[in-house]
Formats: sequence, structure tokens, C-alpha cells
Amino acid sequence: MRVIAVIPAYNEAATIEDVVDRTLVQLEQVIVVDDASTDGTSEKIQDKTVTLLSNEVNLGKGGSLWRGMQTALAMEAEAVITLDADGQHRPEDIPLLIEASVANPDKIIIGSRAMGEVDVPRERLIANRIANFWISWAAGYPIDDSQSGFRLYTAALLKDIRIGTSRQNSFVFESEILIEAATKGVGSRSVSIPAIYAPDRRPSHFHPVKDIVSITRMVAWRLLRSGLAPVGLLRSLGVMKSRL
Repeated sequence: MRVIAVIPAYNEAATIEDVVDRTLVQLEQVIVVDDASTDGTSEKIQDKTVTLLSNEVNLGKGGSLWRGMQTALAMEAEAVITLDADGQHRPEDIPLLIEASVANPDKIIIGSRAMGEVDVPRERLIANRIANFWISWAAGYPIDDSQSGFRLYTAALLKDIRIGTSRQNSFVFESEILIEAATKGVGSRSVSIPAIYAPDRRPSHFHPVKDIVSITRMVAWRLLRSGLAPVGLLRSLGVMKSRL
């Protein structure tokens, strides 16, 4: 299977080189999308054998991911693995996602941090649980880590899907793609990965209150259009009860 990694990066000069080097050990082709960084992120990997895309203006994570995905498809990827540039995801776990995809070729594979919740900051854990509830409801099946950006998507799905990637909804993209995929009969499968939150890492670009409000608004609109999906609600309530 021809797998290409896509790494969106915004002001990740401190970690991008290490993440890229370790990803290249796992995959031959890596795409880095520098989202108009101002800290010299691109310069850190100028000598690396990667495809470097530089956004002229900041597009947000969703826009950067989509640009990287479309480039990967043009490079004839059969699957795309996405991971963050801040070191939160271990490139060494990429084989786990590929193995799960081989066993589940019709699924999105998600690196789930649910088993490592003890290491997740409390405010982030609460935000994730709220997002899991809403997205599981709209998708119609339980999703235990809807906010993990460490994923494998098949090329077939990416070619068949269309989602907005506006800057103001930057962190909605990865939630909405799960719901949109579900409408096409494509679910997800989780594989357990560590939750890595180093004490000296930069503050997350994800804002628990603002971004969860945006995600909730998107999901509410989709639920209203679909008749409130009562079966999905029952399943998502089961997810919430199991996490309490």
C-alpha cells in the first residue's frame, strides 16, 4: 500500500525536524504543509527529502490538511496518514495504523489516546469527551477519540468527500470528516496510542471552549438536517456513560 504522510505545521520550529526525521524512517514520502509560520519552521527542514508546501496566508489546520491530502492524491497515494508537528504523535506508531487499515480497508483508522487519559490535561480531557458525545451522535456510532489528528484515510474516501475548510472552522474539519464519511457508510476503527503531553511543549493551537463551541454548532446543524438521529444519540450516551 502506497502511504504518504501529511504533517500540517504552524510555528513548529522547535519540533518539526525531529518529527519529520522519525516519520521518514517509517514512510518514504512525507508532505509538510507550513501554514504561514513566522518562526522559521520551513527552514528547519529545507534539507529533508520531503514535499514542502508553504501557505502564503494562514489557512488553519483544516485548510492545510486538505491541501496536503490533495497533493498526496496527486502523488498517487493509496492512503494518507496525518499527524501533528508538535511531537504529540509518535511516528513509530504509524505501522499500527497501517496494520489496522489492512485489516479494515473500509475504515478511517484513528490513533486513540483514550487509554492514556491519565496523561491528558483535564481541560482537554473534558473538551474531548464533549466532542466525542456530539460527533458520535451525528456519526451514528461510538467514537472514543474524535479529536485525535493521528489518522489514516484511504484515497478512495478522500476522493469522494467534500468538506468546508474555512479558517474560522479550522478545528472543525477533522470532526466533520468523520460525520461526512459516516453518511457514505464509512466508519472508523481505533488503535490505542500513548497520550503525549510534555510539560514544556508549546500551548496547543486547539482552544477547548471556542473550538468545542464551533464543533457543537456544526454537529447541531447536521443533526437538525438529519432528523436528530435518535439511534446515534443512544449510542453516544453509551459512550458518555462508559467514560464516567
